[in-house]
Amino acid sequence: MRQPIRSLLAASLIVLAAPACKKEEEQKAAAPAPVFPVKVAEVVARDVPIFSEAVGQTRGNEEIEISARVEGFLETMNFKEGTFVKKGQVLYTIDSRPFRASLAQAKASTAQAQAELVRKQQDVKRYEPLVAKNAVSVQEYETSVAEEKAQVSAVAAAKAAADRASVELGYTTVLAPDDGLIGKTEAHPGTLVGRGGTTVLTHMSKIDPIAVRFSISEREYLTLARRRAADGGAPAAAGTPDGGGTKFELILADGSVHPQPGHLSFVDRSVNAATGTILIEASFPNPGNIVRPGQFAKVRAPIANKTGAILVPVRAVVDQQGVTNVAVVKPDDTVEIRMVKTAERVGDLWVVESGVKPGERIVVEGLQKVRPGAKVKPETVELEELKALAGAPAAAPAASAAAKSAAAEGP
Repeated sequence: MRQPIRSLLAASLIVLAAPACKKEEEQKAAAPAPVFPVKVAEVVARDVPIFSEAVGQTRGNEEIEISARVEGFLETMNFKEGTFVKKGQVLYTIDSRPFRASLAQAKASTAQAQAELVRKQQDVKRYEPLVAKNAVSVQEYETSVAEEKAQVSAVAAAKAAADRASVELGYTTVLAPDDGLIGKTEAHPGTLVGRGGTTVLTHMSKIDPIAVRFSISEREYLTLARRRAADGGAPAAAGTPDGGGTKFELILADGSVHPQPGHLSFVDRSVNAATGTILIEASFPNPGNIVRPGQFAKVRAPIANKTGAILVPVRAVVDQQGVTNVAVVKPDDTVEIRMVKTAERVGDLWVVESGVKPGERIVVEGLQKVRPGAKVKPETVELEELKALAGAPAAAPAASAAAKSAAAEGP
């Protein structure tokens, strides 16, 4: 009896609840979708320079290896590591006593050879009148003449040995070959240096100007060379400086830009077949000696001027598994997620080849809130990224096909 009563009560509750649920669903359907505030900016077109970047390493414009040229024990180190030294400044001294003894011995041998030469010359003078009177044989005379010539050579050899000993004695004092910044020492007093010991004592560099060596692709090199030729100069030959032409920028490890622009100073003779790159060197004035050899830095140079480039900020582009999209706000303030094709990057802006047009509005803040077809409350803001391009002329809203083609090809 109780079971039918329970079933009847449950059925009654379902019948009573059904209209209430239906009413609640109708209210939800009738409620307006939330409108999220977002910040938007207009897509712009500008004539912009296109840069090529490469990572390189700094080095002195002259890198000098200071080595011991004779073997001996190091006596003194006469400089402070990491300081600037002058040409001719004494850096090290090596124990010179063995070399002084060798020089004294060589000088004595020279004197002995000269004395013997005098005796030989006197023999020749004495035999000359006697051979005419047949007092001595012709053979004895010719032998004395030959001995005199041999002794002349012995004197020359003795003098050369003395000169060599003098030069080696001079090598015991190691001098700075040029002005420059000297590094840490590789040997300290008491160390055996030279042929049987440490050969390299230290290194020094000339760092004003400072050089940066880096590698670029063959394609980038051709673009760079053609741009320089178009600017009125011939492509720089291997190993030759380029005082004009393309200006380079040096971006240091902390992101700061070196205040002095650089120029091309060296192009290697050939492309590396293994990597398809070519070695380039740019030279930068370094009056404060801030940049030191061995630092890693980026080198940037303009390789083309793109006319009427369509620009969008990097922060407005979403990359999803290799597909780049932007959120476009249509005239009715609804959102359309549109795929774009990006090309070069100019600062914090992408150059866009297709997908958007100048004047269209894209979301720059609030991307995580938007969905396709959703209505938003847009607030138009000025792009901070455009301040870096303040000097770039504004392009027409719609570039012609010929202009787009020229921009794509570059100069």
